[in-house]
Amino acid sequence: MSQGYAIELYFDPALENQVLKAWNVLARRQISTQLIEIESRPHITLFSSPFIEPAKLENVIKAFASKQEPLALSFSSIGSLPHDNNVLFLSPTPSVSLLQFQSQLCEAVKREGVEIGEEYRTDSWVPYCAVAQEVPKTRMAEAFCVLRDLKLPVAGYAMDIGLVEFSPVRELFSFVLGNTVEA
Repeated sequence: MSQGYAIELYFDPALENQVLKAWNVLARRQISTQLIEIESRPHITLFSSPFIEPAKLENVIKAFASKQEPLALSFSSIGSLPHDNNVLFLSPTPSVSLLQFQSQLCEAVKREGVEIGEEYRTDSWVPYCAVAQEVPKTRMAEAFCVLRDLKLPVAGYAMDIGLVEFSPVRELFSFVLGNTVEA
């Protein structure tokens, strides 16, 4: 049974590898292996909902992706969310282009009758790329220290957008930005 769906923004191979390096260091230190275990891929979540009809969104996302260009990203800081699942993340340097990209996507999804939850509304969305989930509270400081050793900022491009079902993560479809051919 699906826990939900997410529209995710994926990175170029070099940037993806930088994020995977963080995942692997945290896994080797036995701090967090959750993202690896659920078969996730480094990404920024643009929208998520427990109830989506994937078939209804495929053409919307395909059309949206075809009108976009690869998006410059720079992860420049480390953060944590105040939720119970102790997420650590890399935060992209805020940019108008990233905020507009997410806002325009949500508008396109909304036109299909999908409700946009509070955390994905333009005035409250926090873009981030998770590097660890379910970090034990007693190991949060150590995890931050490990992540501080990354050579930030790491920069690259968002290249694809896709819809996944979770958990575990299963990609339903993805599209290259600026292209009408499936990724």
